[in-house]
Amino acid sequence: MTKKSLVRVQILGEEYSLRTEASAEHTRAVAEYLDRAVRGVVNGGMVVDTHKAAILAALQITSELFEARAEADQVAETLRALSDDVRRLLPPAKRAPVNTPV
Repeated sequence: MTKKSLVRVQILGEEYSLRTEASAEHTRAVAEYLDRAVRGVVNGGMVVDTHKAAILAALQITSELFEARAEADQVAETLRALSDDVRRLLPPAKRAPVNTPV
């Protein structure tokens, strides 16, 4: 079991104490990203209520996550296809299928 540490971060001027297994640097970077996203929504004039701004920022970040996953899936598929192409060029004794996690 990994030891959890306490990391203090600020989001929209409010301090939060987070217990996390991630490094302090990672946790602060994530909090800063969220802070910028929420501030972007607030400064964009879309909403004033910070709760609603946080929800809209979370939707934007989730959309980024889904897009990144789709791109990663496409890259993985392209690599699988290239691997299959290369495997066909190898001598029969070297054509063993590669077990790749899905």
